[in-house]
Amino acid sequence: MSISSRTARSVRILGVASATAALALGVAGNAFACKIGDFSAAASCGNNGKGVITVTDQDASGKEATVSVYLESNGADAKKVGEQTVTGTKEGAIVTFSEDWAPGAQYRVHINANSGKVNADLSLLTTPSKACTTTETTPSASTTPSASVTPKPSQTPSSSSATPSASGSTAPGTSGDNSPSPAAGTSNLAETGASSATPMIAGVAGALVVIGGGAVFFGMRRRGASKSD
Repeated sequence: MSISSRTARSVRILGVASATAALALGVAGNAFACKIGDFSAAASCGNNGKGVITVTDQDASGKEATVSVYLESNGADAKKVGEQTVTGTKEGAIVTFSEDWAPGAQYRVHINANSGKVNADLSLLTTPSKACTTTETTPSASTTPSASVTPKPSQTPSSSSATPSASGSTAPGTSGDNSPSPAAGTSNLAETGASSATPMIAGVAGALVVIGGGAVFFGMRRRGASKSD
């Protein structure tokens, strides 16, 4: 059975259209497929001042991916920081790993997505050259106790209790001295052995001297008168 030229032309047109549609669907499928380029990683400091590593998934197809982070040392895994799953979005879905990273450290970020069709590492992540500053390391000024809060007990007695007043009391007597203290208002002569009767005795002695001298004078005068008779 022969095919007319018109039928053959129609078949060719239909085949070209089908191939074009298949190619378009394939390109569209590849455009929305999950790939390693949809992922990125960064090291930064969180709101609490501690280090974090964030991984962003911008897979518009919404495939679930497993993200693993490792600390590198001399080209090998030193420790596993953590592992989380993320479902990508066109805007970017973010997963965060708490890590107190050191400046200049390197981390390996591995992505396993789309049922194993994407199974690769991102480029090595190198942390910033300046470390994070945690808020806990700097104490607040209000937590430092003031020096005046707890007063120290005084070890030096006050001058009012240690030094007696000159007008209010006298110096204590020497231990073992039973001599009576001099009465107020007495003369300093009492301290040298003299008494208050000394002026009277001196007056009496002077009077006796005058009387004796007078007696001698009158006696000599009477003796001279008797001789002249």
